[in-house]
Amino acid sequence: MRSAGAFVRADRPEDRTARARLRDAAVRLFGRDGFRVGLRAIARETGVSPALVLHHFGSKDGLREACDGYVLEQIRSYKSQATGGPAAVEGLIGLATVEESAHLLAYAIRCLQEGGSAAGSFLDHFAEEVEGWLAEGVAAGTIRPSRDEKARARCLALQGFGAVLLDLSVHPPQDPHDFSSILRGYLERHASPTLELFSQGLTTDRSMLDTYLMYVPDPPQEESPR
Repeated sequence: MRSAGAFVRADRPEDRTARARLRDAAVRLFGRDGFRVGLRAIARETGVSPALVLHHFGSKDGLREACDGYVLEQIRSYKSQATGGPAAVEGLIGLATVEESAHLLAYAIRCLQEGGSAAGSFLDHFAEEVEGWLAEGVAAGTIRPSRDEKARARCLALQGFGAVLLDLSVHPPQDPHDFSSILRGYLERHASPTLELFSQGLTTDRSMLDTYLMYVPDPPQEESPR
């Protein structure tokens, strides 16, 4: 599994060097065709030699680390632009309305579909992002506090990506390379009920939760509303 440091540093938007162009091409190709895409194809897409890819990233794993960090940073940026506030995982849904962000979600989905330690590491770091968004909302009074903020964030991250992955299986796309259309279809089917659940909740009382907590040893304590 990759170190957390691999996800902290990401190239800034103003970095239009060969390294940034190679990374951007890799994000597009990995998201479109999967991680079997070779370094030669990425170099060809950018018009440079494969040796230059190795010069900048050291290996294909190094390139993937750079792509992971960049995608997470861009998702964070788009979430802020698209929602205008700490709207947590509905920010992921909001990303689908931004055409230029489709390749970022395509990359994230490919990463999770592949599984293994890389997928687990990516999900861990995305859950940390969600936890930060939720904390902003709790501080602003727009999101209810949780008994276990970390567990809630991870649950929302799993549900957000899991819903997209399952929807892809149930509604296989006509063109698997047209991720913008895939996301628009997902939005048409799920945006309204998902946002309704986030905004209004599901049950009218907390009896199910209270019953469950009776059987949980040392349940986490609910924070007092701010």
